[in-house]
Amino acid sequence: MSDVLYWAPITSCLGRFAATVDAMGRLLSFDLRACTVAPNGTREDRAALADIQQQISEYENGSRRNFDVVRAARGTPWQMRVWDALCEIPYGATWSYGALAKALGKPKSARAVGLANGQNPIGLIVPCHRVIGANGSLTGYGGGLPLKRALLEHEARHGGRRDSLFG
Repeated sequence: MSDVLYWAPITSCLGRFAATVDAMGRLLSFDLRACTVAPNGTREDRAALADIQQQISEYENGSRRNFDVVRAARGTPWQMRVWDALCEIPYGATWSYGALAKALGKPKSARAVGLANGQNPIGLIVPCHRVIGANGSLTGYGGGLPLKRALLEHEARHGGRRDSLFG
């Protein structure tokens, strides 16, 4: 197995992103604040990330609600449980940190869920943007709150909601 990592910018009307995959095509990271040059230790290769670019384009036009990628993000067992649970939040829906903690069988672990959520290296693909405060407020997001709002409104619009999530 090769240790080569491939990186490419991902273009979208939703933002400028970048992704990194390993030699087997497994997604290691999806950077919500893309840089314009390949990080050290990676090779720029748009072809290696063409499927991810295609899936982002489909998400952007409303024809994709779930991503079909093999994820290989590194994290603690708890973080990986939280990241897997994030993928269970339906498209266009939002859950609070407490609701996610309860779904994981740890109802008093909302803060731990928030910390793991904040360490998600595959934002958007692993939809951490769907987690909001208990009072319905937008809370921190690696891509910034304007992007979080845009993603939630995009999903509401393409998911059949006519009203805005934010009044």
